[in-house]
Amino acid sequence: MRHPLVIGNWKLNGTKRMVKEMSAALCNALSNFVGCDVAIAPPIVYLDLARHYLKNSRIALGSQNVDAHLSGAFTGEVSAEMLKDIGAKYIIIGHSERRTYHKESDDVIAEKFAALKAAGLIPVLCIGESAAEKKSGKTEAICAYQLDAVLNRFGAKVFENTVVAYEPIWAIGTGKPALPAQVQSVHKFIRSYIAQHDTFITEKMSILYGGSVNDENATELFTQPDIDGALVGGASLKSEGFVLIVKAAAREKQR
Repeated sequence: MRHPLVIGNWKLNGTKRMVKEMSAALCNALSNFVGCDVAIAPPIVYLDLARHYLKNSRIALGSQNVDAHLSGAFTGEVSAEMLKDIGAKYIIIGHSERRTYHKESDDVIAEKFAALKAAGLIPVLCIGESAAEKKSGKTEAICAYQLDAVLNRFGAKVFENTVVAYEPIWAIGTGKPALPAQVQSVHKFIRSYIAQHDTFITEKMSILYGGSVNDENATELFTQPDIDGALVGGASLKSEGFVLIVKAAAREKQR
């Protein structure tokens, strides 16, 4: 049985005060919570501070990005080994905002994936289609293409201890999430696509949904059999709502 996982992606938000207050609130509500794995991904500059406040809790640290290189003349970048050294565990790669605003290609994302696996960290590989691609009926083809960037280079076994996050671009930050049945259909496709190479891996692999997830729609999403949790954006910036999402995942996945 796959254990549910909810990750809060804070994106470009946060202050030292917010890190302290959010960490305290989450620790108070979830520090001994065992029904769902939880992680937060604040901006990299606050990772060490968050680690300090989350000490001795069950809440893991995530990072919003990583560089493919381990060291060298790459000004402004952060390596997988640095993130491991600071205590991060889940590392988000391939987010549509990185693909769009920073022109990250599937090849670059695959290189980042490899760097994370070599460091013993857990990649959270984001995939998903645009509104135009959805309208053209290309959702599955786009997801397959983005998965192939990793599959064709490294094989299916590299997905062991890896998280895939389906994040349809048209649903991110719009307040218009995909319908639960739509999400389930895509998640089932993702699992079956990788299962063509290795069924054992996909039975254990967590597939999260991201795209306007909140405490009001979380329960219905988590009732779907192939939705193993969520990568939460805006709703992760308020502790009360985020905690409700976590508890909804735990409740529905234990049924």
